[in-house]
Amino acid sequence: MSGNAPRPPATPDVDTDPTRARRRALLRMGALVLTLPVLRPGWAGVSIVAVRVWPAADYTRVTLESDQPLQARHQMVPAPQRLVIDIDNLELSPGLRELLAKIKPDDPYIAGVRVGQYQPRVVRIVLDLKQEVAPQIFTIAPVASYKNRLVFDLYPAQARDPLLELLREKEAAEQAAAQSVQDALGELIGKIERPTSVIAPAAASGAAVVASTAASAAPLPPAQTPAPPPPKPAPHTSANALNRLIVIAIDPGHGGEDPGAIGPTGLREKDVVLEIGLKLRERLNANPNIRVLMTRDGDYFVPLHERVRKAQRVQADLLVSIHADAFTNPQARGGSVYALSTSGASSAAARWMAQKENDADAIGGVNLAKVGDAQVMRAMLEMSTAAQIKDSLKLGSEVLQQIGRVGRLHKRQVEQAGFAVLKAPDIPSILVETAFISNPDEEAKLRDDDFQDRLVQAVATGIARYFAKNPPLAQRSRTL
Repeated sequence: MSGNAPRPPATPDVDTDPTRARRRALLRMGALVLTLPVLRPGWAGVSIVAVRVWPAADYTRVTLESDQPLQARHQMVPAPQRLVIDIDNLELSPGLRELLAKIKPDDPYIAGVRVGQYQPRVVRIVLDLKQEVAPQIFTIAPVASYKNRLVFDLYPAQARDPLLELLREKEAAEQAAAQSVQDALGELIGKIERPTSVIAPAAASGAAVVASTAASAAPLPPAQTPAPPPPKPAPHTSANALNRLIVIAIDPGHGGEDPGAIGPTGLREKDVVLEIGLKLRERLNANPNIRVLMTRDGDYFVPLHERVRKAQRVQADLLVSIHADAFTNPQARGGSVYALSTSGASSAAARWMAQKENDADAIGGVNLAKVGDAQVMRAMLEMSTAAQIKDSLKLGSEVLQQIGRVGRLHKRQVEQAGFAVLKAPDIPSILVETAFISNPDEEAKLRDDDFQDRLVQAVATGIARYFAKNPPLAQRSRTL
């Protein structure tokens, strides 16, 4: 090629060509965006710190505890029954997967659970249900040792009738007792009618021969005459059975999300008072004219106003709330009994104790939307009458005297304060602090079966002495 050949036009420099420069800048920006880390669905930092499930006949509670507040939407899906919950701003995590393992086969409401990443930053939880439920989903702000909580409460769509259940328990007990008598009578008649050769075969021992001879000497009814059947219990209506029934409400404190006080070695108040409450129910139910309503019979939380309402629904003759005391000084010891006061606490310690027990709602987790307006809830817990307090002091005095024979008393008189659980206006109500769980020696006693049994006997005896002096209105008209 000749040196004089024409040169191709010079290529414009990319840095000086406006179009190319703009394109190059855009490419650089795109490359920068692509090199940024991929944002995960939970990029905002929300993490699940705990998952808890509290199954019970009354209702099942599922709690998701997180380091930041969660927002959720839910819907019921029929055929088959399912509860679908979508939680915003959350990613699927090992903590949520643990929920699958926490559902027990005997849960009365939940058959199974599925968890998945429904959308970016949205986790979907599907609860397969065993029965139709009325779900309540709400949040609880951080309190005590808990962070933010998202709560699913699954209540039965058709509420149980506790009074009818008590009547059925009584009728079942009567039928079992009648059957036991019938079986014993049948066995006795069979022994009388049994031939000697059956009772004492040739190879029988000498003792058996003597027994058979005595049996054969007994007068026998004619062979063709059947033995008369044992008398059947007289028929009665539910109303008559209810009129003869004394109903006692036993209220083991705390439960579920609310552990109550915790002893030096980890004994939880909610556990030990439930054990004592169940033993007390067994002792009192041994009397065929008494039936016990437990405000809770398992490890689940019951709001204070709901405990009062349960006792009122069965028109209980009295209520005994069972607790285990605690104080900052581990040397504090002894049992106590409290009744309601509307004119201030009888001591600074009683005021402090009432405030501590009344805080159970905040710790256990109350759905304020279910209770309704805060003023309505406050009114429910401010009901009281002078007569109720007078009867409560009588009951408390009898129980205090008896538990003083089991162990040391912290106070030798019945204390009074504004305990929310004692505010049923028509039911004598006391709160028994069995011992100081914060005291190492008394924590050990609370673990001991023998101490629990003696404490139960003391409370039962105190109740019996109260009724002996103040007969319940057993003939009053009650309605289902």
